[in-house]
Amino acid sequence: MRNPLSDKVMDIKPSGIRKFFDLVQEMPDAISLGVGEPDFDTPWHIREEGIFSLERGRTFYTSNAGLLELRKAISAYLKRKQRLDYDPLHEVLVTVGGSEGIDLALRAMLNPGDEVILPEPCYVSYLPCIKLADGVPVTINLKEENEFKLTPEELLGAITDKTKILILSYPNNPTGAIMTRSDLEPLVKIIKEKDIFVISDEIYAELTYQMDHCSIASFPGMRERTIVINGFSKSFAMTGWRLGFAVGPENILKQMTKIHQFAIMAAPTTSQYAAIEAMESGDDDVELMRKSYNQRRRFLLNQFQEMGLQCFEPRGAFYMFPCIKEFGMTSEEFANRFLQEEKVAVVPGTAFGDCGEGFLRVSYAYSIEELKVALERMKRFIERLRQQRRD
Repeated sequence: MRNPLSDKVMDIKPSGIRKFFDLVQEMPDAISLGVGEPDFDTPWHIREEGIFSLERGRTFYTSNAGLLELRKAISAYLKRKQRLDYDPLHEVLVTVGGSEGIDLALRAMLNPGDEVILPEPCYVSYLPCIKLADGVPVTINLKEENEFKLTPEELLGAITDKTKILILSYPNNPTGAIMTRSDLEPLVKIIKEKDIFVISDEIYAELTYQMDHCSIASFPGMRERTIVINGFSKSFAMTGWRLGFAVGPENILKQMTKIHQFAIMAAPTTSQYAAIEAMESGDDDVELMRKSYNQRRRFLLNQFQEMGLQCFEPRGAFYMFPCIKEFGMTSEEFANRFLQEEKVAVVPGTAFGDCGEGFLRVSYAYSIEELKVALERMKRFIERLRQQRRD
């Protein structure tokens, strides 16, 4: 019998995040700081709108691109929040989560052999999606001393005649890094001079601390060469509703919608009605959650400092990326031992690229009470490791 499986698919590794998530499910009293999922319930008025849509029998397909009412709400939201102006009829696509938008953009834009610049550490889906679209990933190892920001020199060094797309993901998962307007400005000049496109994953745009998010699409000349990916999972605590959106130039969005049409048909109707409520009346909920995350962020920074654990200050998303190189073990070894000995799950930095070696991703999308218990266990574990190295 011939091999039924695709070599390309077989070559892709499973998600390093889900591995530890699955292990925790089998361990009583274990605490997971590994999954990037808000611990808040979806705000009631948003849930209520979803319920109301079901009670009214709104269980039909929507148009492939999504409810026009929702696309108008997304367009108005981006104009209000980011000063981005998109035509809801032709330049907005409602997707099944932000992840589908990333996949659609890559499949719509890449020809076999086209290169995609991928700054790492980064979200686990980018690399597999590039390969599945027959693109060639060109990774850039971001540095802690640069606060995991992409520098103009790093970008120039990665560009070749085959470069077509740069993926930007700020605020960043897993590091919590952000890029300000002044950080992005020199990159914009290079991107336009070299005639490349950008997929900008801005799923954490609402979760920034100390300053507002800046989209690269807001720069002159960038709107026509940028696909912005966003969604409802993180900002509005709507992970299970599976809803995202992509905005960009009509010629690219038209092809993304065509792929979406054949693969998905349309995003869930109930979720779309709930999302209209989120877009139009969810600002106060987002602000409440953002303030809570910021409190947890400061708490973790203080705790890591007391432990003597090196960690740069993240200013976005809800992750810390502490360095554990002093312990002389790989990130995978540290995470496995921490889980087995103290029943706390964190994610090895290598799940987000090889340059994540020596780091851990710690999510603070959990209650302060859970975080306190988990960090007490981490403190005990680290003290034990340091004592073992002294002995």
